[in-house]
Amino acid sequence: MDPITLLTVVVLAVFVGFEVVSKVSSTLHTPLMSGANAIHGIILIGAIIVAGQTLEPWLLAVALLAVVMATANLVGGFVVTDRMLKMFAPRKPAGAETKTDPKDATK
Repeated sequence: MDPITLLTVVVLAVFVGFEVVSKVSSTLHTPLMSGANAIHGIILIGAIIVAGQTLEPWLLAVALLAVVMATANLVGGFVVTDRMLKMFAPRKPAGAETKTDPKDATK
């Protein structure tokens, strides 16, 4: 494909992706992030396989860069998912966090 066609596909994908994600309710973001993390895990495995099979030094460097970037993407996805799940966790009552000293009760 020529570069103009590739650029057009990327720009359209960005616009469509933004529109689709912006229409998703906040309660569905966590399951979607979990699915995206699974896909990123598959991408990481593919990058590791490519890195293990290459003989060219420059291809090895590109494959290792892909492994590093896919790992960062996967870990970041799990961190975001964990933070989102904490948002939906039940909150503790305000008085439950403070401990009372029995000596203070006599005053």
